[in-house]
Amino acid sequence: MAVTSVDVWTDILVVEDTVPMARAICRRLGQEGFSTARALDGREALALLAEKRPRLMILDWRLPEVDGLEVLRRVRGRDPQLPILMLSALGEEADRVVGLEMGADDYLPKPFGMRELVARVKALLRRGERSPDHHVAHSRRALAYGPLVLDRQSRRCEVAGEDIPLTPTEFDLLDLLLRHPGRAFSRDFLLDTVWGQEVFVTDRAVDNAVLRLRKKLGGMGPAVETVWGIGYRLSESPPWEGS
Repeated sequence: MAVTSVDVWTDILVVEDTVPMARAICRRLGQEGFSTARALDGREALALLAEKRPRLMILDWRLPEVDGLEVLRRVRGRDPQLPILMLSALGEEADRVVGLEMGADDYLPKPFGMRELVARVKALLRRGERSPDHHVAHSRRALAYGPLVLDRQSRRCEVAGEDIPLTPTEFDLLDLLLRHPGRAFSRDFLLDTVWGQEVFVTDRAVDNAVLRLRKKLGGMGPAVETVWGIGYRLSESPPWEGS
């Protein structure tokens, strides 16, 4: 992997002990451009949380080893900001209230449609990305990509030691691309994730931001590649390693 960091990020950790259901969820989320990791019980989920550092967790209520409520309790003790979507065949209002009161951000009763699941995941991620606490919790390490370094704490960008002034939107766009080299993002996904659903902008806003970003990055600009008919991705390898 060309991007180096002390973090190995995964977008979504899916904690579901029914294998066909877990596979179906991961497959659908993958189609939406998300990277996933899968845990089949509570112990595995807690271990993967430290290793994968997901942006969101989908957590089934009934799990072997350590049940979903206990996983939820332990996770909230470690990371109050991690978005958690709880899944359960228990549809009673009292059960939903228990999950939400213990720290779940949303609750989806089984059976559910994959479109609704994806919509709820995207809504939780948008909410988390705009939370000031989220940025504090997830911006303590720098990403290095060849001679390009993005310091996520000071929000500074350098190429071969030279400061590159970026607008907040350009920084967030580059940050997203750097965390997922080689993955194509649609313009709609970038609009929702970087700009936010409440901001009214068109696809041209993405194209213009990419043009400005490429120009500012100079010799590293070609790393931001166009994926025709879809959107943009970061090349898996830097086009310039510097001197």
